[in-house]
Amino acid sequence: MFDVSEAKRAMRAQAAAARQAAHAARGAAAAAALRDLFLAKIPIQSGAVVSGFWPMGPEIDVRPLLAALNARGHVLGLPVVIARQQPLVFRRWQPGDAVVAAGFGTSVPPPDAPRVTPTLLIVPLLAFDAEGYRLGYGGGFYDRTLAELRAAGAPLAVGVAYAEQEVPRVPRTPSDQPLDWAVTDAAARRFG
Repeated sequence: MFDVSEAKRAMRAQAAAARQAAHAARGAAAAAALRDLFLAKIPIQSGAVVSGFWPMGPEIDVRPLLAALNARGHVLGLPVVIARQQPLVFRRWQPGDAVVAAGFGTSVPPPDAPRVTPTLLIVPLLAFDAEGYRLGYGGGFYDRTLAELRAAGAPLAVGVAYAEQEVPRVPRTPSDQPLDWAVTDAAARRFG
């Protein structure tokens, strides 16, 4: 019998290695390429509230993209884990604002930063496939968050990664939420 959890665990190790190699080879150049492709290809509505994330270790750096979106007048937010098995919340942030250390080597806005509700989510991932499914870190935070936001409207979810993080097929369960787009340092792809 196929064990989805075990398949995801094995894929996480492979995807992390591919991401590490890509990051070491072209981290800063990839961040600039991602920014340019995202801005050229993703349909960003005027007034969109955009959630990004503070990159952990070898994740592709979305801060140049966030700076460009801020310069275009978009309200930005960063995700904050409130509790296990709960959706993320997003706190307002813009380049230059203070951040505080959070778990897993990431940073978040301070607790007094106001909450925002994103209409466009820039989503981190370990791997993604041609059907728009992503492999995260195993906590299910983005799946719960996307399910909740989609029940209340139609946010746009855009996964971002190095090109090497694409895989033939991500193992999935019924609770896994697909992306609307994936943007890498090499291409942008729309799903569905």
